Amino acid sequence: MSSVNIESNAEVMIGDDAQDPPVKKSLFSRISEDGWALWIGGTLIAIVLAIAFLNADFKFSSPAYQWSDINELSSKVFSGKNLSVIFCIGLVFAVLSSAAVWLSGHSARRYFAGFIVILILAILSLIISGNKWIAGYGIEYVVFGLIIGLLISNLNLAPPWLKEAARSEFFIKTGLIILGTSILFTDIVQAGLPGILQALAVVVVVWFFALWLSRKLKVDDEFGVILASAVSICGVSAAIVAAGAINGDKKKLSYITTLVLLVAIPMLVLQPWVIKTFQIPEIVGGAWLGGTLDTTASVTAASQLVGPLALKAGVIVKFSQNVLIGVAAFFIATWWTLKKEKTQGTEKQGLKIVWERFPKFVLGFIVASLIFSFLIPQATTKQVSGFLSALRTLWFALAFVSIGLEAKFTDLVKIQGGRPALAFTSAQLFNIFWTLLWAYLLFGGILFPVPAIK
Repeated sequence: MSSVNIESNAEVMIGDDAQDPPVKKSLFSRISEDGWALWIGGTLIAIVLAIAFLNADFKFSSPAYQWSDINELSSKVFSGKNLSVIFCIGLVFAVLSSAAVWLSGHSARRYFAGFIVILILAILSLIISGNKWIAGYGIEYVVFGLIIGLLISNLNLAPPWLKEAARSEFFIKTGLIILGTSILFTDIVQAGLPGILQALAVVVVVWFFALWLSRKLKVDDEFGVILASAVSICGVSAAIVAAGAINGDKKKLSYITTLVLLVAIPMLVLQPWVIKTFQIPEIVGGAWLGGTLDTTASVTAASQLVGPLALKAGVIVKFSQNVLIGVAAFFIATWWTLKKEKTQGTEKQGLKIVWERFPKFVLGFIVASLIFSFLIPQATTKQVSGFLSALRTLWFALAFVSIGLEAKFTDLVKIQGGRPALAFTSAQLFNIFWTLLWAYLLFGGILFPVPAIK
């Protein structure tokens, strides 16, 4: 089991600015961060499903963040009903995560105060990105969340109690478990063999290329594994999976997640422009976006600028890559364990040590996907999908604000002479051209007939 507990940040921050007496440790303090993410994500999914099963006609009210002008901002986003929905969801998140912090043996009061501030900033990022004009350029909330956090951090405006609540990994892991409810195998089958082949060709080749390039630039393997996973699979989520599988340094993870989001900004704008300018077929463009952009939200935003067929192809390809998270976690944990045994001459421990390194929250992602793919009725899935998507989005918004709060611009240049940043951007360039090649081969009617995506 991962040795990273949910109280890991609190140990540092409370020591810096202690105002509350330490809370007595309990049996719950042994639960890892993965464990708490599984518990909270699973609880939220179970509650939503229970409501749906008890009342098939119940309509979940998802918060609205989209607006086109000041009047709509006031009457829609800041309406009493919408604010009450946002407040209730935020309160549930605050209570559940504060309970986890308290049961882990630390002050829930200090965490709660910081969480509320991060929650407000996360909602602000969602509202900014909800503007029709901004959304038209494909710039999503993750960018604004990161920028807000970076400004506060780099201007030294974040007090210790605020940084204590900035638990980006914990928030991302919880959101990923909920993301599993939307990764349906029936959707992936629509793309057929081309979608699966592209996902494999991109993930495998780009991962090994990025690791090879990192070694050439004298970047250590721990950094290399995290950045290779981020570039090849699905950005921040994959970086966190890889870091968990190798018990990676949190500073290195924060460094890579910041890079992922900074590099994504120009890609969101430039790739749709390239597709239109060079008249790349819409389905090929969608597959290209799905294989290169790092989040489903960014794929959706960029693909919408191209067309409806690009949107469907992009989301399906991205889902195909997301499914590989579990496989990648097992592969990385196994490879890293064997590598350590070889270099350190330690006794072979087989699957036991692999299981200990395997990020447990990935199991929640896989189980949620399997349940919603094969056990939950389609009508129920349709009933709850929008609300679960809103819950997932807010967890991710919390995470990206936290990433900004944890990062410093100077680290991008100072850490290992900026070589990890060079390795990441170079690998991403390779990823862009390599994925475009396979999108043409597999979705352009060259190797297979053009997929009949409806």
